[in-house]
Amino acid sequence: MQGRDLSEQLTTFLARQERELTGFRRDLHMHPELAFAEHRTTGKIAARLRAAGLDPKELPVGTGLVCDIGTGPGPTVALRADIDALPITDEKQNVPYCSTVPGVAHACGHDVHTTVLLAAGLFLAQQERAGALPGRVRLIFQPAEELPGGAVEVLDAGALEGVDRLFALHCDPRTLVGQIGLRTGGITAACDQLMVRLSGAGGHTARPHLTSDLVYALGKVVTELPAALSRLVDPRAGFSLVWGRVSAGSASNVIPDDAVAEGTVRCLDDEAWHTAPDLVKKLVDSVTSAYGAEAEVTYRRGVPPTINEATSVEIMREAVTRALGPEAVVATPQSLGGEDFAWYLEHVPGALARLGTHAPHWDGPMLDLHRGTFDVDESAIGVGTRFMVTTALTALTDHGGATEMSVQMDTEALT
Repeated sequence: MQGRDLSEQLTTFLARQERELTGFRRDLHMHPELAFAEHRTTGKIAARLRAAGLDPKELPVGTGLVCDIGTGPGPTVALRADIDALPITDEKQNVPYCSTVPGVAHACGHDVHTTVLLAAGLFLAQQERAGALPGRVRLIFQPAEELPGGAVEVLDAGALEGVDRLFALHCDPRTLVGQIGLRTGGITAACDQLMVRLSGAGGHTARPHLTSDLVYALGKVVTELPAALSRLVDPRAGFSLVWGRVSAGSASNVIPDDAVAEGTVRCLDDEAWHTAPDLVKKLVDSVTSAYGAEAEVTYRRGVPPTINEATSVEIMREAVTRALGPEAVVATPQSLGGEDFAWYLEHVPGALARLGTHAPHWDGPMLDLHRGTFDVDESAIGVGTRFMVTTALTALTDHGGATEMSVQMDTEALT
């Protein structure tokens, strides 16, 4: 069946597979698994890929997998999805696919990402069997995106070796289903964890001058550190320090000898992110030294900002236009959320896109990420599949210098 348009082939494929793909997503949604515990999820993905004649390889960490499609000459493009869930209670009502795991839910759309990548892999494997894949595609089903470390495990396993370009998508409940959000440059922020622990002489609240008065000193840290950073870092870097936990003392008339504040440091700029740890430690010391308090600063690196490479974004833009029409391309703002896809982009050029999941006629409250009520319009699965397939083929043909994309439909049904 040569000569058929790629869009028509995808339409035929998705019509055949719609029920299975929706069921696969719902099964993952009902059985969510936390970071580095995605054993059932990994098994389900691997089984479906093997049924299609592919040879997935589990990552050394024990969850997640990598699967190559194609063995011939040509460039290699990687497509990545994250497979873990969040420690959040599923609060949805009146849907048949609520989480069956107490306190765990796919509240960030990773079940959709996984299903889209699986569908894209099945279609591209079909193209490979027909001799119509102009290069190689590597599927990366990554564990532990919500608990930073999954991307590092993928890198340590050598999964990006030989990869020329890398792409991913992420559900966006603020974008209409059928639309793809694109942005060149920074699309997510760096996100680190900060803990400041103060210690010093405690005592009676009637004699604060004989103590280090750690509660007062901690108050200065909590208020002055964000203020100082806003004046010492270029405002365009979007540097943000927000405290999430402050703890000191257990009695109203006792000055404690230990106090703790914990929060997150977020940054839109890669250069500012690299200088953040030393600057934060320097400022903490300057604030606390006046009160005779000893400061222990624990600065835990999370993820750098995700910086989309310009050529990769243009490949995505061309793919959206081909697969969905030019009206499907929308601009997306940079988010202060963190995304460990950023680690990959420090090694390989690539880009992250936003997949619209907002139903056009939905009139209820926003089904936002990281909430127990989060859900998607499931037609986004087909949209995402079209986008990821076309992005991979566009990247492969452009890289190889082809002037026209040529794809064929395998005459055999999927195994």
